[in-house]
Amino acid sequence: MTTLALRLGSAPRSYYWLLWLLLVVATYVLWSQPELAKGLVKYPRGMIVPLMAWISAVSKWCVDNLSVFTRAIAAIIDVPFQLAISLIAKGFMNVSQEVVFPRFSWIGIIGAMAIAGYALGGWRTGILSFFCFLYIAVVGKWDSAMLTLASVVLCVPIGVVCGLLFGILAFRLKWLDDWVLRPSLDIAQTMPAFAYLVPILLLFGFGPVPAMIATVIFATPPMVRATKLALEQVPEEITSMADMFGCTRRQRLWRVMIPTAKPLLLIGINQVIMMTLNFVIIASMIGAGGLGFDVLTALRRLAIGPAMEAGLAIVVVAIALDRMSVAAAHEDRRWRPPAEANWAQRHPYVVMAAACLAVTTLLGVGIDAFADVPNWLEFSTKTFFDEIIKWININFHDAIEAVKVWLLVNVLNPFRNLLVDLPWVTVVAATGLLGFQLSGWRLALLVTPLILFPVIVGLWDKTMFTVYLCAISTFVSALIGIPIGAWASTRDWGNRVVTVIIDTLQTMPSLVFIIPGVMLFGIGDVSAMIAIVLFAVAAAIRYTNHGLRQVPSHLIEAAVAVGCTPRQIFWRVKLPLASPEIMLGINQTLLMALAMLVITALVGTRDLGQEVYIGLAKADAGRGMVAGLCVAFLGIVADRLIVAAAKRARRRLGLPDEQ
Repeated sequence: MTTLALRLGSAPRSYYWLLWLLLVVATYVLWSQPELAKGLVKYPRGMIVPLMAWISAVSKWCVDNLSVFTRAIAAIIDVPFQLAISLIAKGFMNVSQEVVFPRFSWIGIIGAMAIAGYALGGWRTGILSFFCFLYIAVVGKWDSAMLTLASVVLCVPIGVVCGLLFGILAFRLKWLDDWVLRPSLDIAQTMPAFAYLVPILLLFGFGPVPAMIATVIFATPPMVRATKLALEQVPEEITSMADMFGCTRRQRLWRVMIPTAKPLLLIGINQVIMMTLNFVIIASMIGAGGLGFDVLTALRRLAIGPAMEAGLAIVVVAIALDRMSVAAAHEDRRWRPPAEANWAQRHPYVVMAAACLAVTTLLGVGIDAFADVPNWLEFSTKTFFDEIIKWININFHDAIEAVKVWLLVNVLNPFRNLLVDLPWVTVVAATGLLGFQLSGWRLALLVTPLILFPVIVGLWDKTMFTVYLCAISTFVSALIGIPIGAWASTRDWGNRVVTVIIDTLQTMPSLVFIIPGVMLFGIGDVSAMIAIVLFAVAAAIRYTNHGLRQVPSHLIEAAVAVGCTPRQIFWRVKLPLASPEIMLGINQTLLMALAMLVITALVGTRDLGQEVYIGLAKADAGRGMVAGLCVAFLGIVADRLIVAAAKRARRRLGLPDEQ
C-alpha cells in the first residue's frame, strides 16, 4: 500500500519531509565537499550534447537550400508593406526617388484617428486618439511613428487571420490542440523573442519585412488562445438552434459561432495590436525602422533623453490603439444605422475619415503645412529629460550609488553565488520531487527533463544566473504588487487609479522599462532588476486585486456575523481564499520576468538572455535557439509547478478548480 501511495502521488506528508531532508543533506554534502562526486556538482564537459552545433548545421542547410523560397516570400510581403509606407510615411516615388504622389497628410491622419476613436468609443476615445497622435507630431516623431504604424497596419491583419485559423483548428481538433498547438504556443510565448530572430534573419535576410515576419510570430499566439476560448464559450443553445435550422458545419461556424464570439475575438485582436507594438524595438534589431529603431540607437549610445522621447511616442501610439480596440469590443456603445440604409449611410465614419484624408492630402500638394508638420509647431523633450537626469545625478548620485552597492554586496551577489554553486543533480531532483508532491508522477516526468535540458547542453551556469535574477525580481515584484493590489481591493477609487496605472504599464514596450534603471544605476544587474520589476509588477497587482474582490460576499458576511474585525476578515478570510488567485498572479509575474530577462541583456547581464543576444549578434542560430529553449523550458516548469500549487490550494480550501 505504501508503494501504491507513493506511485499515485498521495504519500503521507512525513514521507515528503523525509525525502526533502535527505535532499537537503545531499545538497550540503556535495556543496561543501565537491571533490566527492565532481560530476554530480558540475556536469562533465565530455557529456555535453552538442545541440548548438547540430542546430547551426541544420540552419546552414536551410539557408543553402531554402533561402530562394524564403526570400521570394519576403518579396511578396514587401509589396503591401511598400504600399502602406507610401500611403502614410513616404509618398509614392518614381525610379529617381522623386515623389510623384504625396503621402497622407499628417492632419488628415490625426483627424481620421479621432473619427475612428469617436466611432468606436465615443467622445472620450475620440479626444484621446486626437491628442495622442497630435503629441507624436509636435514632438517631432511623426515620420518614425508612421513607419511603425505601417508595420502595425500589415502585421496585425496577418496575425489575426493566422490566429483565427489556428484557433479554429484547436477548437475543432482536440488531439491537434493537445499534442501540437498548445505545446507550440507554450514554447512560443515563453521563448525569448530574440531566439527566433536568428533563424528569421538567416532565412529572410535583414530588413523591415523579416522584422515583420518575426513580429507576426510573436503576436499571433494570444489570438489563437482567444479564438479557441471564444468558440468554447458560445452557449450550447445557440449551436443547437443552428443545427435545428439546418446549418451546415461551416455555416454554423462562420455565421453563428464567430459572430456570437465577436466580443472576445476583438479582445484577442487588442492583444495582437499590443504585442505588435511591444515588439517594434526588438524588431528594429534586424532592420525594422521607426520608433523602435530610435529607442534602440539611443540606448546603445546611453542617450537617455532621446530614448525617453521615442519610448513615450511608442507608449502614446499603444494607448490610442489599445483604447480603440478595447472600445470595439463593446458594440452596445456604437450607433446602429437603419436596416434599409445604403453603404455610405451604414458606414458614415468611414466616409468621414476617407474624406478627411483626401481633402487634407490634396491641400498638402499646395500648402506645406498640410504636407509636413511645420517646424514652428514642433518642440523636443530630449533636453527636458536630460536635465532631469543631470539634476538627479548631481543631487542624489552618492545615495543611488550606495543603494546599488548595498544591493549587490548584500543581496544579489550572495544569492547568485549560492545558486551557481548548487549541485545540478540535487536541483534537478528537487524539481522532480516538487512536481511529484504537487501533482503526481505526470508532472514530475514533465518538469524533470525540462530542467535537465540546460544541464546536458552545457548552459547550467547561465541558467542559474537567469534563475537568480528572475527569482529576486519576482520576489520584489510580489512585495510591491501584492500590498498595492490588496489596498486597491478595499477602495473603489483606488481600484480605478491602480487600473489606469497598470493598463498604462502593460501598453509600454518592454525595452522602455530599461531606461529608468540605466538612467539611475547605469548598466548591470541592479538596472536589470529594476526593469524587470517595472515590467512584471502589474501582474501581481492585477491578480491580487481581482482575487480579493472575488471572495464570496456570504463568507465575508458570515465572518462579520461572528464578530470578526476588519483586520481579521482580511487576514483570516479574504487573504486565504484569494491565495490561489494570488499564486497565479505570481506565476504570471514570473513568466513576465523571464520574458524581460532577455531584453535586459542589453544592460550587461550574464544569463541566458545574453547568450540569446550574442547568438543574434553573431547570427549563430544554434547558440540563440538553444539558449532560448532553456528560457522557454524554465518558463514551462515554473508555470506548471505554480499552477499545480494553486489547484492544490483551491482543493484544500474547498473551491472549484476552474477559474
